[in-house]
Amino acid sequence: MMKIGITGQTGFIGTYLYNTIGLFPDKYVRIPFEDSLFGNEKLLGQFVGNCDIIVHLAAVNRHKDPGIIYNTNLELVKKLISACENTGSKPYILFSSSTQEEKDNPYGRSKREGRELFENWAKKNGAFFSGLIIPNVFGPFGNPYYNSVIATFCYQLNHNEEPKIEVDSELKLIYVGDLVRRILEIIDRQQEADNFTVINEIKLEHSAVVKVSELLNLLIGFRETYQEKGEIPDLDDPFRKNLFNTFQCYIDHRSFYPFRLKMNSDNRGSFVETMRLNSGGQVSFSTTNPGITRGNHYHTRKAERFAVIKGKARIEIRRIGTRKKLIFELDGEQPSFVDMPVWYTHNITNTGDGELLTIFWISEKFDQGDPDTWFEEV
Repeated sequence: MMKIGITGQTGFIGTYLYNTIGLFPDKYVRIPFEDSLFGNEKLLGQFVGNCDIIVHLAAVNRHKDPGIIYNTNLELVKKLISACENTGSKPYILFSSSTQEEKDNPYGRSKREGRELFENWAKKNGAFFSGLIIPNVFGPFGNPYYNSVIATFCYQLNHNEEPKIEVDSELKLIYVGDLVRRILEIIDRQQEADNFTVINEIKLEHSAVVKVSELLNLLIGFRETYQEKGEIPDLDDPFRKNLFNTFQCYIDHRSFYPFRLKMNSDNRGSFVETMRLNSGGQVSFSTTNPGITRGNHYHTRKAERFAVIKGKARIEIRRIGTRKKLIFELDGEQPSFVDMPVWYTHNITNTGDGELLTIFWISEKFDQGDPDTWFEEV
């Protein structure tokens, strides 16, 4: 099994990569990393010595002092190289560089020069090294005002702030899930090939090109369709689906859910529209006996809705890698729904005395060979 360490493990990309590696315990072993290790030569040496592979993601992206960006990023590279040399370790290192390398700014220069330092170390020590040239990355749980304009727009639209376009440029984007999948493909190929290039520069292809104004219009559309009306937007296009999953994670779930559905009643009975779809997927329903819990799993790419239309239920959700649970009480007397963000494990329990009836929608038809269903207790 491959022992993989990730510097910047708790960052945006690092968290996604760390959690994804954890889905395959028969293939990979995660070597934990904390940022404090860069300040302890002994512990950093132990870390590199325990790793077959190191994905170096730790970096400063933004700071009011450009010198701190440049100096810090190069210093992190030098400390990692020094730890390898002091311990005689030769892990395969993948370095996350950026298309900013082409620009004459502190961040771009730090990435270009950092990659060159790793290349020189690999040549000197006969080690494997890959410099990954990565376009703009977006996805769930990015830090607003730091990781990407998408994270910033999503946060602003969900917190009553007015997004503003500084420069309506064209962005080349890659979804964090696609980036992580590509990183693991490179790692697997390096482990399996006899003639893998010792030192290489890999330019990762973007998965979408969009202007900032077009991007903002899509996100505003999500707010109007989804937040104000409760409708599922069109998710058939992969980019739109990834953008929606990103947008959804910035919603204040505690105040937004359960989303109350309109009940129309007369002498014949009641009629409730549970979901209006602008997208495909699969709709099903379940009955649950009193005291029974369903679920305790999460999805990494699927959007999902639980709509309670009869009985009483408790829905619990928890983001993977965290301890905080969100708990929602639903009652079929006032039909309502809760949607499940990606990377949130979730369950539903019948808390009433009678039968619980729940309607489910999920954005993909079930595929036994690729169910995207990972079990973990909430």
